[in-house]
Amino acid sequence: MNKYLRYLFFIVVIALVGVGIWAFMIYCEGEEPEILLNRDIKMIGQETSFDVVCIDRKRGLRTVSVDISQDGKKYTLSSLNLPQGEVHKETLSIDVFPEDLKLHDGTATIDITVTDHSLRKNTKAMTFEVVIDTIPPQISPVSFSNYINPGGSCVVVYNLSENVPQSGVQVDNDFFPSYPVAAASDTTHRISYFAIPIMDAAENNLKITILAQDNAGNRSLYSVPFHIRKKNFRRDRMNISQRFLEMKMPEFQQRYKDLKGTTLLEAFSRINSEMRANNQETIQTICKDTRPEQLWEGTFLRMKNAAPMATFGDRRTYYHDGKEISKSVHMGIDLASTRNAPVEASNGGVVVFTEYLGIYGNTIIIDHGMGVFSLYGHLSSVSVKKGQEVNRGEIIGRTGITGMAGGDHLHFSMIVGGKFVNPVEWWDPHWIKDNVTRKLAGKG
Repeated sequence: MNKYLRYLFFIVVIALVGVGIWAFMIYCEGEEPEILLNRDIKMIGQETSFDVVCIDRKRGLRTVSVDISQDGKKYTLSSLNLPQGEVHKETLSIDVFPEDLKLHDGTATIDITVTDHSLRKNTKAMTFEVVIDTIPPQISPVSFSNYINPGGSCVVVYNLSENVPQSGVQVDNDFFPSYPVAAASDTTHRISYFAIPIMDAAENNLKITILAQDNAGNRSLYSVPFHIRKKNFRRDRMNISQRFLEMKMPEFQQRYKDLKGTTLLEAFSRINSEMRANNQETIQTICKDTRPEQLWEGTFLRMKNAAPMATFGDRRTYYHDGKEISKSVHMGIDLASTRNAPVEASNGGVVVFTEYLGIYGNTIIIDHGMGVFSLYGHLSSVSVKKGQEVNRGEIIGRTGITGMAGGDHLHFSMIVGGKFVNPVEWWDPHWIKDNVTRKLAGKG
């Protein structure tokens, strides 16, 4: 064999070896598939769902199986056979119904096995123990009498058969968390403050339910008995003068860039609709974080020597030059005294907000614990800081005309679970006694 043939033979051998190595690395690769869970699974309730994500970046997934075992018996939750090289990622939605599988409360084992299309059949296995708990928590109400005003507050007190991660009151689509009645290790004695919608609240179109969900996802519901009192809200015709627009709109146009270049009337319309809605969203966000204990005691204070200028729930229609330009609902009570009158903290709590807030101007919000807040708007000055603890009756600021205020006054609001409620109830010692004190004592 001449040197050229030997050279060619050598090249062919090298090429075949290279192809063989390439084929071995491709078809006999040794990388294991991956298994990911969308959440940590420790408990299985009456109905539990979770996702299993399987990944193989090279030859692709061959088989996937998810099984649950108890007392030596295995039950298949999901099983797949996948075509070669076509599926590199697969998500399995697993639903577990212990009753259908004849599983009893106690421990069980979940096994997940994934194999790829490599000639080595690389396999990844995941095994973990779970606790099956199909008994939902029991709800035992302590308070039964619930006479509620539209736009008002209500309180329910109840006991649970076990500590749970979530419980509270559902009012249609709004959820109001519960809190331990006392700061103790036993958190099964619960209280929930909740709000009733101001608009057209009626017994036939409102659902109030106590909800409790345990760590296994088991849910219990208890329908709260209640009676909605009839209440008529005032309707006001508000005439917006050119003088008012010239006095107040520049304050907002200078502060908010998106109002620059608008006419005074355009600015008013946007402030009274868009800004008002945004302010309420901001307030709801602020009021999501609350102390879990009650920080207040006794009735809430009403501003001294002050006349009511506007009441809670007033349905306002605004006119300019005889034409309707906007509408709103007044979510507080306006109280007028002397100019720059001192403003007291209505009850004990922690200051959580001390800034300029759109239509409310300079504003203070106090957290009284368990989702109960008070708001003070249109202030000329603020004398407290965020995070400061305040006592009932302590001076926190002075009245003014900041924000959408035509004259010096205090806008006072009460907020429960992020919803505005009628402050008059919280000023009334009889309401506090009947709706809070008696229920806490188990007499409501």
